[in-house]
Parts: sequence; structure tokens; C-alpha cells
Amino acid sequence: VQLQASGGGLVQAGDSLRLSCAASGRSFSGSVMGWFRQAPGKEREFTASITSSGSINYAHSVEGRFTVSRDNAKNTVYLQMHMLKPEDTAVYYCAVAYGYNRPLRSSRLYNDWGQGTLVTVSS
Repeated sequence: VQLQASGGGLVQAGDSLRLSCAASGRSFSGSVMGWFRQAPGKEREFTASITSSGSINYAHSVEGRFTVSRDNAKNTVYLQMHMLKPEDTAVYYCAVAYGYNRPLRSSRLYNDWGQGTLVTVSS
């Protein structure tokens, strides 16, 4: 499956931003979608995950500020980000996994990845 992430940009601390990830090439239903991020000089880290039925898991660092959702009819997953902080600055990646019915925190379980979209939060 091909994933195309979009919506990144430069914002100020406290602002909101919504990322989108459109999937094509394979059925979106039944998949687990994940968002990960990689800050400069750091390893890629889990951010959020959502199953096709809507079960969700968040990283502690974003819980209460970020909301993941999906539109199965549009083959798209979203990451709504509020109260952004400078430490949220990173390249954000979406990923898809098949064969699971629970949110996934491990990047190793995902089959395909998008190209990433850069989010920069200035203080």
C-alpha cells in the first residue's frame, strides 16, 4: 500500500495542526494505522495508533493534546494536534499494519510507511 502524508508546516507553540495520511493500492479496512515521529538526532518514536474499529492508543507525551482518527471511506487517517510544543518538532510518519485487531506501538509491526511530513513548532 502507498501512503501519502501531508499537512506539516511551521507553527508557533500553542497552535494546532492537522496531519493527513491517504492510503492507496490496497484495502484500507481491517488495517491498523499508526503515526510515528522522529525529531532531529533522535530515534523514531510511537505517537498514536488506531484500528479499523476505532480502538486507539497514544504515547504519553501527546495524550490529551493529539487526536487520531480515520475515515475508512476515504482511506485516510488523521492526526489532529493541539497545544503544540517546541518538543513536538519532528518529521511525522504514517504507517499501516495488517493482521492485527489492536493498536500497535511497535514500529516493527508495520508493513508500509509514508514519506513523512515535517512539523516545526517555534517557541
